[in-house]
Amino acid sequence: MGKLQNSLKTRHITMISIGGVIGTGLFVGTGKNILSTGPAVIFSYGIACLIIVLIMQMVGEMASGELALGMKQSGDPEMGTFASYASKYVGEWAGFTVGWLYWASWVFIVGLEAALIGGMINAWFPVIPVWVGSVGITLLMTLINVYSVKTFGEFEYWVSFFKVTAIVVFLIVGTLMILGVWPTFEPEGFGILFNHGGFAPQGFVPILTAIVFVIFSICGAEVAAIAAAESENPAKNIVRAIRNVVFRLGLFFVGSVTIMVFVLRWNDAENLAAPYANILRMAGLPIAAEIMQVVIFVSLVSVLNSALYTSSRMLLEMSRQGDAPKFFSRIKNKRGAPVPAIIGSTIVAYICAMLYFISPDVIFYFLGNCVGGLMIIVYIFIAISQIRFRKEFIKANGPELPIRMWMFPYLTYATIFLLIAVYICQVFIESLKPQFYLSTAVFLVSVGLFFFMRKIKPSLSQSKNEEVETLVSEVN
Repeated sequence: MGKLQNSLKTRHITMISIGGVIGTGLFVGTGKNILSTGPAVIFSYGIACLIIVLIMQMVGEMASGELALGMKQSGDPEMGTFASYASKYVGEWAGFTVGWLYWASWVFIVGLEAALIGGMINAWFPVIPVWVGSVGITLLMTLINVYSVKTFGEFEYWVSFFKVTAIVVFLIVGTLMILGVWPTFEPEGFGILFNHGGFAPQGFVPILTAIVFVIFSICGAEVAAIAAAESENPAKNIVRAIRNVVFRLGLFFVGSVTIMVFVLRWNDAENLAAPYANILRMAGLPIAAEIMQVVIFVSLVSVLNSALYTSSRMLLEMSRQGDAPKFFSRIKNKRGAPVPAIIGSTIVAYICAMLYFISPDVIFYFLGNCVGGLMIIVYIFIAISQIRFRKEFIKANGPELPIRMWMFPYLTYATIFLLIAVYICQVFIESLKPQFYLSTAVFLVSVGLFFFMRKIKPSLSQSKNEEVETLVSEVN
């Protein structure tokens, strides 16, 4: 059967936790959010980042607590996933639903990133068809994941290092521009926030709307908690990964959007189409646009790589719980990579990528509109699981929790309320209605599928037993 290897180093987990949230949502989506919300989008990013920080704190509490109990009882440091926590502390139906929704979301992200990467490669090298670039890059990432988790960690370390370096340069240059010490730029000061239609020119509702987009942009911070289970020191690295979340989210997301609204007018559609490149261009830096294109390409590859890793580990865990075929729980190679789970996720991702070319406006649109809403549903279940976990942990008189959710249970309940409010807000936004209805439908179908499968399983087992008894009697 084999087992996962603890071959990721501390530096891998640190960089995965930092780079996991830096994707195309930050580089491409930020400008669109500013256009639709105005300078008040700073609050949208602040609230969304706060939600993710709280969710990560909950994940950290459950992961570190399970790890501490496991080591105390059996010496086994292996941790579960959100699906196993939901199954254990909410119910089997919740674990089944969370696992498949989370897996499906990340598999679709693999397909989406592959399609976008293929498009960029085709733009640079028209001789290479889009589908060839999409399939080729996915195949390369699959090979990296199949070879070993250490290879995944090393690759992700360097691409994350590249992304982080680019963001840090932007933050330094942008800050100097705002302070008025950059020689080629004259700042407008605080007046830029209020002199062009007001701080919230589109009203209050777009602030809430933007939260949904931002959450989708920064989902992935929790990947570090999953990866920490395969590190050389899970107990230490899970704590370090969680504690780094507050700093990195605040710096990269809130910091970036703050610089943008102080440098660019909120209604400057031309410059906000590519805010990072245009702000660096305004600073007089050469080939800024070309450099940012490379950064965006690397970010796409990084997200695809992380999505493939995350989906494979979730499929592995679902198989271990009995909610997916047992075949996917096999770890065949000596380096501890769950090859069947990786290949299975890759095949479905290929199908999603092909749908982009076959039916971009129907099937692919349907899938795309589900992902953001499904992530919010998963986060709600994580919060519910954490409430149940804390109560069970106290009863078990386990060891001291290395990470504890702040102001429990009040802050957890507040997070659940805020997530539900954001989810329901989609109904009142025309552009988000499809996402609300589609993600709700997928959620309900998932729950229904669980009970349907549990109902037919005993029937199938009984039929098999009757067949065996009949054969035995005939032989006798």
